Amino acid sequence: MKSTWQEFVEGIKLLGQGFGRYGRNPGLLFLGMIPAVISFALLGVAWFFLIVFVDDLAAAVTWFADDWSGFWRSLIRVGAGAGILAAAALLSIVSYTALTLLIGDPFYEVISERIEGQLGGTPGALDLPWYRTLWPNLVDSIRLIALGVALAIPLFLLGFVPIVGQTVVPVLNAVIGGWLIAVELTGIPFNRRGLRLKDRRKILRANRALTLGFGVPVFLVLLLPLAAIVVVPAAVAGGTLLTRRVLGLPIEAAAVRPAAPAAR
Repeated sequence: MKSTWQEFVEGIKLLGQGFGRYGRNPGLLFLGMIPAVISFALLGVAWFFLIVFVDDLAAAVTWFADDWSGFWRSLIRVGAGAGILAAAALLSIVSYTALTLLIGDPFYEVISERIEGQLGGTPGALDLPWYRTLWPNLVDSIRLIALGVALAIPLFLLGFVPIVGQTVVPVLNAVIGGWLIAVELTGIPFNRRGLRLKDRRKILRANRALTLGFGVPVFLVLLLPLAAIVVVPAAVAGGTLLTRRVLGLPIEAAAVRPAAPAAR
């Protein structure tokens, strides 16, 4: 039986394999980047305004410190600013992933289905066109974003605590964000089998270390500017492999044995 650390490392490897499989399909490279670019542009505008006005927002949520001395007022507002940015990072990455997957649903369905085809197909697959799965995907994404909002509130409040807000909060941010991202990225292959969000969370929870090993690196890489454009399509491929792994399906193509020589 594998240890928690070994499972976590295997999750990281699944992400690497996702990059490899996505990169070996040149026809999918441009296809997968289109929705990611659109989402990146929309989110980039939101982040521009957030950075410009973060000091004003920090002052607005710490109105009670207006009469404090300069040092303590500055300290609490630095914490508030850190909390705002931490919560915004979590929400923006979860929202970015959800938006990208929704915009690119037909594209990513092709990527995921092609990878499963290379590995022996999709047992129990429902033969539904992409537009029939769009609404269930939207509902699941909204539920995950709502969960992200609920979890971002305590992270924001912890940002007020000196030291904790600058050390513990980023770690919690990565763990929570990584989990939500992994749940998002496995949506397409799970939905193809008729398994909804409730089933997905239950199965992934039983493989928590493996799931976090996959999701946390995705979350961290998505923090890098422009990286998201390439990461999401590759992570969809990795999410397909993660889905097969937790469902007990092979994630490596079977080796083709040479035919036996004909008897003379």
